[in-house]
Amino acid sequence: METIEEIGFGGLKIIQDSEGFRFGVDAIIIADFANRIYPDAKAYCDLGTGNGIIPAVLSHKNSGCSILGVDVQQKAVDLANRNAEGNGLADRISNICIDVKDIRAQRPDLAGSFDAVITNPPYVEAGSGLASADGAKQIARQDTTAGLEEFISSAAWLIKDKGHFFIVYRPARLVDLLCLCRKYRLEPKHMRFVTPHAGEKPNIVMVHCVLGGGRELTVMEELAVRDDSGGYTREIDEIYER
Repeated sequence: METIEEIGFGGLKIIQDSEGFRFGVDAIIIADFANRIYPDAKAYCDLGTGNGIIPAVLSHKNSGCSILGVDVQQKAVDLANRNAEGNGLADRISNICIDVKDIRAQRPDLAGSFDAVITNPPYVEAGSGLASADGAKQIARQDTTAGLEEFISSAAWLIKDKGHFFIVYRPARLVDLLCLCRKYRLEPKHMRFVTPHAGEKPNIVMVHCVLGGGRELTVMEELAVRDDSGGYTREIDEIYER
């Protein structure tokens, strides 16, 4: 069953599959994080695009960029294409069905083609956590196809020298994330932890890297999602442009 949700951002509407994996606040905040740090990007690639939520939000926040979405599931790519068309963005957003780990072999023409790569990849290693009865959800949640290293190595291959990489992930795997980024010359430049409420343990981390960048990391002030009343914080409302 499909639902249509109006998410704001100039009236954007997103079709979601109620039986598949649905986007959360992490997709919205990584799009905003990327745009604030690199507002002049012209060509983006979104690895693991799902229903295309990140390209949709980026297209609103950066009116001059084009975005290529990549996903291993044809059903997700079809949905992302419908969302682009439904929002009048088909001239700026396109999508292809390729496993991230196979993108070099299948699309060699994309090497070094992008100013920036952005991703909200599966958070859980294959074999960890509870398996989902729904195959689409499991692929979105666990790295059952491409793993974290494939996402990072493919990002480094896709972007230009001194290009930008943005990723949202879980703090529990932060060491793996940073080590792999440096292995592929993606030097961490900004990092921001996200907490459910101010002062609580972070459950999300956003990282920005530059391919071939210098060694200097800025740890930004934490982002709290909800305030004491249980509503969204003022900064989250600003990100959603409410």
